[in-house]
Amino acid sequence: MSKKQKRMPKELYEKELERLQVELVAMQRWVVQTGARVVVIFEGRDAAGKGGAIKRIVQYLNPRTARVVALPQPSEREQGQWYFQRYIQHLPTSGEIVLMDRSWYNRAGVERVMGYSTEEQYERFLEQVPIVEKMLVDDGIILVKYWFSVSDKEQHRRFKSRLDDPMRRWKLSETDLQSITRWEDYSRAKDAMFEATDTPHAPWWTIESDDKRAARLNVIHHLLSVVAYETSEPDPVVIPKHPVSESYVRPALEDQRFVPDHAGSIAG
Repeated sequence: MSKKQKRMPKELYEKELERLQVELVAMQRWVVQTGARVVVIFEGRDAAGKGGAIKRIVQYLNPRTARVVALPQPSEREQGQWYFQRYIQHLPTSGEIVLMDRSWYNRAGVERVMGYSTEEQYERFLEQVPIVEKMLVDDGIILVKYWFSVSDKEQHRRFKSRLDDPMRRWKLSETDLQSITRWEDYSRAKDAMFEATDTPHAPWWTIESDDKRAARLNVIHHLLSVVAYETSEPDPVVIPKHPVSESYVRPALEDQRFVPDHAGSIAG
């Protein structure tokens, strides 16, 4: 993000994020009640902010009916399968939301640029993916595809910020770093992918993500707008009174093992 570009104020961001997250809970309730199936694909350059956006979306959702799919490198067995096979098994069932942190579009991105797939495999993928996605949509699945766009300067800044951060250092893989030196190769791959797979039934939606806060609000707001959910009140819940103890006697505390009070030791 350039120095001239102002980042969204934190207070305003947090207020709107909370409002949108309340709506996400309402959307999930509708998905469960109606048996809808939702797939949201998150793609984009490395360090574009996909993971942070996904975290804010699922933060307050019920994990029983909303899950994140982030697959590792394919195993030897998976490499022998039809390419889409390992992804299809993770599609949602009735009343479920699936968020894909990268997806079958790996073939058109990193595999294409790094030479992990053959030309024949790549061309076959571009031919098949619009057909596969139309089959999903025709079967009633709500499919939404997001591309997170980040500038080269902002990507470089984010990579540098991870160097001395022990909690994010793992994000700097060799493949990630090569996305800097192969910036134009990834640009060409993305352009070709959009040309072949930006279809009326499964269009691409681009998120400008140099400002992470704005990007998170924009993607959540848009997701809520494309899933035609209806708001309903949750079922009423009555919390019962705690019963009066009759004959239960708690075991002696000295006979139990307690985790040491580390919090108390540093609080003084």
